[in-house]
Amino acid sequence: MARIVVGVDSSEVSLKALRWALEEARLRGADVEMVHAFPRPELVGMTMVVTLPSDEELREASEQVLAESLAKVGGPGDVTVTQHVGAGGPASVLVEHAKDADLLVIGARGLGGFRGMLLGSVTQQVVAHAPCPVVVITPDER
Repeated sequence: MARIVVGVDSSEVSLKALRWALEEARLRGADVEMVHAFPRPELVGMTMVVTLPSDEELREASEQVLAESLAKVGGPGDVTVTQHVGAGGPASVLVEHAKDADLLVIGARGLGGFRGMLLGSVTQQVVAHAPCPVVVITPDER
């Protein structure tokens, strides 16, 4: 195993997924690629003037999310970590970055109750379309 991709969105469960990916990489001598997706804002049929953040501002904010997330889990340790941000939906960005990866790690947000036992839409899309094996990390309360 050489390359583990992990989705990071600053949620607690994505931090848990990042910790898991880093530990797995240590055990297997792999590199970790952190990925964060940001949406492209769209306006349809608006009759007022609205100022939206530029792609560059969104990219910089996404890079900050990755840097802060890595710091929150204690840094990379002895694992080589790269960081990538991409514009688009989280599932499509993750699947695209997982090409040629050995493993894709994502966190699934819990909804609580019966619904919490079900996978979220992003998780379902990633599991259905990923080009490699996927590990789904769930919140502690599951």
